Amino acid sequence: MHKINVMNDDLVNKIAAGEVIEKCASVVKELVENSIDAGSTDIKIDLLESGTKEIKVTDNGSGMSEEDAYICFTPHATSKIYDEDDLYNINTLGFRGEALPSIASVSKVNIKTCDGNEGIQFDLINNEIKNKESYLRKGTIITVDDLFYNTPARRKYLSSLPSELSSIVGLINRLSLSHPGIRFTLTNDKKDILKTSGSGNLLKTINEVYGSTIAKKMIEINCENDDYEVTGYISKPDENRSNKNHMITMVNGRVVKNNDLLRCINDSYHKYKPDGKYPIVILNINVDPTLIDVNIHPSKHDIKFSKMDELKKLISSNIEKLLDNNFLGVDISTKEVKITNIVSEIETNNNEVKELVMDFSEISIKEEETPYEYQDTSVEEVKQEEEVKPFPKLFVIGQVLGTYIVCHNEKGMYLIDQHAAEERVNYEKYKKYMTDFNGDTIDMLFPIVLEYPKDEYMTIKEKIDIIRNIGINIEEFGDNTYIIKSHPTWFKEGIEEEFIREIIDKILFEGKNFDLERFNDSISASLACHASVKANTPLSIEEMENIIEKLSKCKNPYNCAHGRPSIIHYSTYELEKLFKRVM
Repeated sequence: MHKINVMNDDLVNKIAAGEVIEKCASVVKELVENSIDAGSTDIKIDLLESGTKEIKVTDNGSGMSEEDAYICFTPHATSKIYDEDDLYNINTLGFRGEALPSIASVSKVNIKTCDGNEGIQFDLINNEIKNKESYLRKGTIITVDDLFYNTPARRKYLSSLPSELSSIVGLINRLSLSHPGIRFTLTNDKKDILKTSGSGNLLKTINEVYGSTIAKKMIEINCENDDYEVTGYISKPDENRSNKNHMITMVNGRVVKNNDLLRCINDSYHKYKPDGKYPIVILNINVDPTLIDVNIHPSKHDIKFSKMDELKKLISSNIEKLLDNNFLGVDISTKEVKITNIVSEIETNNNEVKELVMDFSEISIKEEETPYEYQDTSVEEVKQEEEVKPFPKLFVIGQVLGTYIVCHNEKGMYLIDQHAAEERVNYEKYKKYMTDFNGDTIDMLFPIVLEYPKDEYMTIKEKIDIIRNIGINIEEFGDNTYIIKSHPTWFKEGIEEEFIREIIDKILFEGKNFDLERFNDSISASLACHASVKANTPLSIEEMENIIEKLSKCKNPYNCAHGRPSIIHYSTYELEKLFKRVM
C-alpha cells in the first residue's frame, strides 16, 4: 500500500489558512486589500466583539458577476495574474488566490456582490454554497462569522478582545495612510472607532489618524533617483515612539516591513534622538514592479529590492538633509496652552479599551516679543514651523540638585541640564576634530598595550587606517597585540585611555556594518558624554555661565548628542498661571 497521498482541498485550505489567517486582523487585511484592488473609494469595516464574532467589509468597488463570485472561493483563483510574466509585474495588493478559500475554510462566510449588471448573494459553510439569491447593489459585502469555529485549537489562541481590536485599528491606520484617497470607516459593536475623509491629502489623513499635534510636527519628503521615487512625511526627532510600529513604509501602495529599510530610516535620525526611540514615518516608494519581489511570503509583509543600496542612500541622505534644515529646539516664545482631554471608550463585550488623546489643537500665542507668528491652521493646511530661532540671552541664577542650571530673562525661566548642555558643546567640538584632524598629537608617557582575540585583532587591522586618521598612533606589537604611543591633543586629560578603548570597541562592534560617517558621529557623542560634567556636581556661577555661553554658539543647542532636551522653558504666563496670578 502506498504511503504518499494527495491532500483533499479542504485540508489544503486549512493548511494555507494557518499561514495567511493568524488572527482577526489577518481576515480584515485580506478583505480590505481585495476591496482596494477592486477600485473602491469607500470601504467600511464593521466588527462584532473585535472581529471574533463577526467581520463585515462593505465596499463600492467593481463587484463580481455570479460566475466570478463562485470561482473566487476556489484555491488559487485570482483576477490579478494570468501567466508567469505577470508574477514579476505585480501592481495589486493580492494575487495568490489563497485568502478567500483560506478564510472560508475556517469560518462561515456570506457574500453579496454585483458588477453593475448581475449579482448574487449566498452563504458558504464548509465549502458548500447555500441560500442563493440575486443581489443588485454594485460593489461587494463580505461577512465572516465565527472565525475558527471548526478549528478550536486555533480559536483558543486568539488574543484578548482589546488586543485583537488594537491590531485591527493599527492595520486600518496603515491602510488609510497608504491610500489617502479612500474613505475608511471602522466600527466595533456599532461604535465608530476611526473615520477618514478619503480626500487624497496625505497630511490631512495623518491628522485624522494621529491628530493635529503630530501633523504639525511632520516634514514632507520628496526625492527620487533613476529607479526610485520616495514621497511622504517624517516626524521631527522630538516626536518619537518607543517602538517601530509608527514607521510605515509602502511600496507602490503596499504596506511592507523590510528590516533593512526600517534600519536605514532610523539610522538617519541617530544624531537627533535617543537610542531606543523611533520616529513617526509615512513613506511611499514608487518603483518599477520588475525591480521588487513581493512573492517571498504568503502574508506579503516583506519585500525584496533590487538596487537596495541606491534606495537606502537616497532615503538616508534626504532625511538627514531635512533634519539638518528644520529647527529642532524648544519653542522659546511665550504661549498660552489650553489642553483638552478627550477620552474615547470602546466597549468590547465586557472589556473596555480606554484611550486618552491629548488634543493640543487650541493653542494661542501672545504676540509680545514672539519671534514668529503661529498659525492655527485648518486640517487641510497643516504647516511646519521651520524658522530657526536665535538662542535667548540668559542670566544665570543658580543650580538645582547639583544638576540643573537655573536661568531667566524677560520671557520666563529656563532650566538647563548641565550634563546635556556640555555634552552638546563637546559633541560638536569632537565631531569637527573627528572629521577634520589637524595633525596635532601628544606622546604618551606610558604607551598602552592592547591584546585581542584573533578575530578582533584582524578586524582592527582592517580598519587601522581609520584609527590613525583620528590621530592615534597605533602599531602591531606581536601576536594579537597593538601598542598605542600617542594620541590627539584634544583627548580630555585623564581619560585618554578610556577614549582610545571606546574608539576601538566601537570599530569592533560595527564589524562588517561599519560606516565612517556614523562611526564619527557615534564616537563623538560617546566621547562627549564621558568628557562632560556629570549630574550631582556643584558648579560656580562662573562655571555655569561658561557652559551657557558655549552652548549658545552650538549649531543645535537644544538637544544633547543623544537627543535628550538640554533646555526646558517656563514662560512668564505659565509661571503666573501656576501661582494663580492669571486665570
